This record gives sequence, C-alpha cells and structure tokens, in this order.
Amino acid sequence: MKFNTLARHCHWRTYLAFNFPLAFFSTVNHSIHPTFPGIDQNAVTVSYSKLLSQLSQTKALLPGQQIHAHLFKVALDKDSKHRNHLINLYSKCGLFLFAREMIEESPETDLVSWSSLISGYVQNGFFGNAISTFYEMYHLGISCNEFTYPCVLKACAIKKDLVIGREVHGVVYVSGYGNDIFVLNSLLGMYAKCGEFVDARRLFDEIPEKNVVSWNAMFSCYTQRSAKAIDLFSEMVDSGIRPDEFSLSNILNACTALGDILQGKKIHGSLVKLGYHNDQYSYNALVDMYAKIGDFEDVMDVFEEIPDPDIVSWNAIIAGCVFHDYHGLAIRLLGLMKWSGLSPNMFTLSSTLKACAGLGFPKVGRQIHSFLVKMDTVLDQFVYVGLIDMYCKCNLLEDARLLYDLMPNKDLIALNAIVSGYSSNQADFDCLTLFAEKYKSAVGFDQTTLLAAINSSAGLQAFDVCAQIHTLTIKSGFHLHNFIINSLVDAYGKCNRLDDAVKIFGECPLPDLPSFTSIITAHAQYGQGEDALRFYLKMQDVDLKPDSFVCSSLLNACANLSAFEQGKQIHIHVLKLGFMSDVFSGNSLVNMYAKCGSIEDAGLVFSEVLERNVVSYSAMIGGLAQHGHGTKALQLFENMLKEGVTPNHVTLVNVLYACNHAGLVTEARRYFQTMKESFGIEPTQEHYACMIDVLGRAGKLNEAKDLASKMPFEANGSVWGALLGAARIHKDVELGEHAAEMLSILQPDKSGTHVLLANIYASAGLWENVARVRRRMKGIKVKKEPGMSWVEVKGKVYTFIVGDRSQPRSEEIYNKLEELGDLMIKAGYVPMIETDLHNVEQQEKEKLLLFHSEKLAVAFALLSIPPGAPIIVKKNLRICVDCHTAFKFISKIVSRVIIIRDINRFHHFQCGSCSCGDYW
Repeated sequence: MKFNTLARHCHWRTYLAFNFPLAFFSTVNHSIHPTFPGIDQNAVTVSYSKLLSQLSQTKALLPGQQIHAHLFKVALDKDSKHRNHLINLYSKCGLFLFAREMIEESPETDLVSWSSLISGYVQNGFFGNAISTFYEMYHLGISCNEFTYPCVLKACAIKKDLVIGREVHGVVYVSGYGNDIFVLNSLLGMYAKCGEFVDARRLFDEIPEKNVVSWNAMFSCYTQRSAKAIDLFSEMVDSGIRPDEFSLSNILNACTALGDILQGKKIHGSLVKLGYHNDQYSYNALVDMYAKIGDFEDVMDVFEEIPDPDIVSWNAIIAGCVFHDYHGLAIRLLGLMKWSGLSPNMFTLSSTLKACAGLGFPKVGRQIHSFLVKMDTVLDQFVYVGLIDMYCKCNLLEDARLLYDLMPNKDLIALNAIVSGYSSNQADFDCLTLFAEKYKSAVGFDQTTLLAAINSSAGLQAFDVCAQIHTLTIKSGFHLHNFIINSLVDAYGKCNRLDDAVKIFGECPLPDLPSFTSIITAHAQYGQGEDALRFYLKMQDVDLKPDSFVCSSLLNACANLSAFEQGKQIHIHVLKLGFMSDVFSGNSLVNMYAKCGSIEDAGLVFSEVLERNVVSYSAMIGGLAQHGHGTKALQLFENMLKEGVTPNHVTLVNVLYACNHAGLVTEARRYFQTMKESFGIEPTQEHYACMIDVLGRAGKLNEAKDLASKMPFEANGSVWGALLGAARIHKDVELGEHAAEMLSILQPDKSGTHVLLANIYASAGLWENVARVRRRMKGIKVKKEPGMSWVEVKGKVYTFIVGDRSQPRSEEIYNKLEELGDLMIKAGYVPMIETDLHNVEQQEKEKLLLFHSEKLAVAFALLSIPPGAPIIVKKNLRICVDCHTAFKFISKIVSRVIIIRDINRFHHFQCGSCSCGDYW
C-alpha cells in the first residue's frame, strides 16, 4: 500500500486537519459511528475500540483515520484503549511517524503501545528498527510481555543476529517468562534460524510441557539434518503429541532430502489417518517429495487427487520431471496447466526452459521466451541464464549471444552459461574470445569459466592458449581442483603434449577416475598404448574401478598395439564389470579384435552388442574390409540399411575400402555416385581418395586421374598417395613422377613418397633414377622409415627390424629362416629380387629379402608359440611382394595360420593362399 508523502512526514494532527476538515467530519460522523442521545458513553467507547481493532486487523487505514479525526473532535482520542488501537493501526500500515508521535505524547508509558510499534516494524520488514525499539523500551523500564518477546525474537531470527538473540533470552529469564511456552517456542525458532543446533536442543529438552509448535520449531532446526529430523519426529509421536500439517510437511521435506521413499510413504499414511491429506499445503509437500525422489506413478496419483492444484503444485511436479529428465512430460504438464486456466510464473517457465534445453526443442523454447516478454515483467538473472542455456543447448548460439548482450547486468553465472554453450557446441574460438574479453572485467571468472576455456583450447589444439589458461589457474588458486586438473590433462593430451599431461597428472593430490580416464585416453589417442596400459595398472593399485570409457580407451590402445592378449584381459574386465551392454565398450571390443587379427572374435562380439548403432556397424564393416572379406562387408552394410541404421561418412569410407581391397569396382562406383542422393552425405577428400584408389588398383588410371581433376576441392596427400600407389602397381613412371612431385610439395618430410617412386624406377630397371632419388633424400635429410615388425608372445611384445641380431635367440631365428628357405625353394618358391632397391648381386639381394623384419618375427613365433596356434605379426610398412609370396609357402609348409597386419590391411595366410586374393 502506498501512502502520500504528507502522511509519512508531518505530525498526525496536521495530517488530519489537512485531509479531514471539521466540515467533513460533520458529514461522515454518522456514517462512521452514529451517536444518539441517552446512549452510555462507555458503550460508545467500547464500540469504537472494537471497530478500531477490526480495522487494524484488515489494515484499513482510511476508515481508521476518519475515526481518529472524529475521536479527536469529540476529545476521546486520549483514551488509552483508543490510543493503543490507533498506534497498532498506524504501525501495521507503516505510518511509524504517527505511531511514535502518539506514543511520545501519551501521558504514561504503555506496554501495549510499544509492543504494537515493535510488531508493526516486524510485519513491515523493519527488523533493525524493531530491535532498537525493544532496547529503547527496555531502558525506559517498560517490562515486556509474552507478545513482545516473540516479535523481537522473530526480528533476531530473520536478521540471524545471535548476539542480540542471546541477550533477549537473558532478559526473558530475568523478567520471569522463562516458562512461557509461547516465548520458549520463539526462542527455539530464533536458535533454529541462526543454526545453533546445540543451544536449540538444550532449550527444547528443558521445556517441561512441549506442544506441537515446540516440535515444529525443532523440525525447522533440522532442515539441513534430515536424518535427525526423522528421529525427532519419532520422539514426538512417542511422546503422545499429535503432529499437525506443518510437522508432517517438514518431515516429508526431510524424506525428500534423504531420498527415503519408504519413510515418505509412511508419513503420507499418517497424513491420511490424521485427516490432513486434503490440506493444500500437505498435498504440495507430497507432490514435491514424490516428484523429487522420482516416483512418478505416485506423484501423478497424488496430483490428480488435488481438487484445485495451485501454482506451487504445478511447479513441484514440473520441476520434478525436469530433475529426472522427463522433459517431454514437463512440457505436456505446462500445456495442461495453461489449459486449466492457471498462468505459469517465473519458476514454472524456468523449469520448462530446462526441459526445452534437454530435448533440444527450440520452437517451444522460443514460445516460452515470447510468453516471458508478454508478461511485461523484468526478467531476473535466473531466467536470463535459463534462456541462454536453452538456446545454447538447441545450438542457437547467435540467439544466445544476442540475449547475453542484451542483459542489463551480466553476472558470472550468465558468462558461464554462454562460454559453456560455446565450448559444448565446438564454437571454441568464440568461447576463448569472449573469455579473453571478460576475464579482466568486474565479472571475473571461476572454475566453470576456466573449464570451458580449457576445453575450447583443447578443441582447437591450441597449446599456447592452454598454457596461458593453465598459468591463470595457478594464479587464481584453481589449479588444485580435480576438475581443472582433469581438463588440463585432457587438453594437453589433445594438443599432443603428453609429457605436460603426465606432469599435470602427477600434481593431482588425489587422482580420481576422471583423472585416470583423461591420462589413459590421451595416451591411447596418440598411439602410446603401452603407457596407457601402464597408467591402468597404477589405477588398479589405488583400488579404482574403471568405467566403460576407460575400458574403451584401453581396448583402443590394445587395438593400436595389436596387443591381443592384453585386449582379451580387458575383455574379461568388461565382462566382470557388466559393461557388455554398454555400446561404447561393445564397439571398442569389435574394433580391438578386428585390429588384433581375430575377425572371428570381432564377429562374435558384434553379434552380442544389444543396441548396434552406426559406430558398431562401421567398426565391423571396416574390420571385414581390412581382413579381405569385402563381399561380407557389403552384405553387412545392406543388413545395416535394412535395420534402419543410417550410415555416416565413416561407414561409407569403410564400404569403399571394402570394395577397394576386393577389386569390386562396379559396386564402389554405385555407392560413391549415390551416397549424397541415398544418404545425404557429400563426398569428402577421404571418399574421393578411396574411389581413386579403387580405380587405380583396378588399372583404370585414366578414370582415376579424371576423377581427381574433377574434385570440388584441391587434391590432398591421400589423393596423390592413391595415384602414386596405382602408378607403382602398374609401373606407370610418368604418373608416378607427377604424383610424387605433388606429394613432395604437400608432405616434404614424408619418406614413403621417395621410396615408392624409387620402387617404380627399380621395377622399370631405371637404376640411375633410383640413385637420384636416394641422393635427393640424402640432400634434404629425409630418411627412409625402417621396416619394423612386432609379435606378441605370452603377453610380451617383441620387436624386429631387417637383419636384426639383437634378440637373445637370434641364432635360432636365423637357422629357422635358413631351414624354411630351403623348404620353400623345394616347394617352388623363387625370391622376387626385383622388389629390392639395392643395386647389388642377386645372391646378396636374396639374403636381404630373407631377413626382412616380418620374416624374422614369424620365425621367432614359430619357435615360441605352441603348434596349431595362429601367428599374428604387425608391420609398420606395406608388406612387400616377396614376403607375401614367402608366407603363402610357409603357411603350407608348417600348417599354421599366419596373419600379417601391415599399414593397410590384414593378410591371412593359410594352406598356401592369402585372404587378399593377391589383390592389395
């Protein structure tokens, strides 16, 4: 209620004379209270007192002022009862100046007047004035009563002024009100609001006859200690006190905080037995409890029983739906709420904005935004942040930024919402730009801001920016927070600064699961599989159980290492921990077995993946293609389409790869030409490179060159590499020279380009050109990558290079190769010396070919692995033609399956043939 300035600042007599002149009183006198001759004046006084009391309760200021004017006219205003009622009226209506002047003009000090003034201050939110008035009253020697103390104690409670509250407590005992239940309950409430649990409990235990208000005061004390509140409720019931709806609602809130649905249902039963279940306050508490705990069957039952749900009921159920990710239900409930005729408020709309964000429903989010604008209210910061978050999660970053820029007061929460939105939507440059712009401003930053900035620097692989933010975390004291450490480890890992990532990990005081996940994933992503496995062992040492993400990273590490035995051990962990139903673990297992050479095991795992997605199919199709099962890969792709799984660009790369290594040119053309029309996928450089490789390997060099020239973008290294590979297969010197020249420009440090060109020259007998390539490599300091092979025996990986004699069993290995060489020659093997680039005698070339790294690895495996077990060897370069021919003979001679994984694919040698069909 607004009062005019005169009423607030002038004397009450001046105000009455100005606003209610005598002529006015004469006209309204009878309407206010008619006077009749012969009526007892005391009866009139009592009548005025009752009327003023009623007006005080309803805060009816104008009629009260009319009566005050009339009393002044007839000289009844000095009557103590009238004066006290008027002081009470003015105090409740906020005209404290009038009330104080009437008190000061009173001929005698009056407890009721002062108590009314204190009560008025408290009711109007002037708690400091209430306390100072109490002190003034106390120093005047006016004793308080059981109505004054509760008002002052309420002011102390709201201001959380424990010091003054304790002083009032002392005055209470001195004045003899230490046993008054009304005053004691107010003291309990004061201690409870000030968080003084010990003093509250001590006082509570001293109350001789507690009533329900006493117990309720203690319940409010335990709002943050839910278990103790429930214990206290049991004490209350055992003592024979009947709980009221406030007691039961408090205990329901305690059950909600504990997530104790069983205790909550017991309280629900008590509400019904005691007859409070039809109370709106109890209904709302029940809806809030069931909604927050997530029991939506019961919450709907309770909600449907409410005859007229109010805004609190709707807000509770909608907020509960959002909290438990029932976003669609939350939006439907909003529609039902509006249909019922009840308008949503800020809390309703904030919850539904979160639902729109969770569902990615920008259309509904915009409608809510529009409704907020139409409400013609000033949007608070919370709603602004909710809108920004909604637009970010709907990937409407321009709208989110526009709203942020329009905010009148941009606080840290709003900044965090927008930078986190940028970071999560890979708008990393925008995130870092805004962070750099704002971090020196008054808004500042916190852990959330830094996390967004670190993640964006990782997304951009911007090591320098990451290092600067790292420095900022140290200066601001956030560097010891586990979230920051984990993000820094992840960022340095993605920037390929593994040493820095390890250093940061070492600074973590208590490494947790995310810490180990970050460091293991970083090493697995950059081919440091052995280090990834080493950190996994450390993780086990501190009794941390891996989650599905850790297992996926470890399986990928094993896949890159071709560490078959370690991969099987991780598979056992996946089974023990119950992650087989997790699609990430299932996909990683398929990939691991495929890359470790066991396509059969990959197929078994694939069949056990319950919810196969595009990643599952892509991994299996790629595995089949790598192992030379091109036709099976295409059949699986067709099954995938029948299952309704939409392929992505990786799937199509694997499909073209399958066609490539199986020589399926017609099929490759069909998939390549229809991928946009059928699947909405625009061909990328990778798809073009695959298709050009398909044509080149099949000898269709002109078509391959024509396709490369018609690409909508400049050819990259993969395209020219495909053409160079085709030139090597078909000994096309001219094409090889052109492709090598382009590759030298794009990738000047890559030795493989020069080696392939030298191979082309050697196959054509152009040894001078071979020598020239070697001189050029020497001149530009490019060294040929040495051929290396790995084989795993009993969980240990052994490495070999050409002519290697560093192994403890070297003599046995070379003897075995000599023995195999003799047996192969008897079986018809002829060394393919034209593949050797050394311009030496034939006999020397034959020896060099015999001691290639993969042959050494196979010989060692034959000596070390039990008969009958397959031999799996990994090689860092493409297998040469001579080794490929030799292994066909060896597989037949020793009756063993020999699997060679080179840089491109797997070769399964068995009974004198290879799975690639000699097409690789």
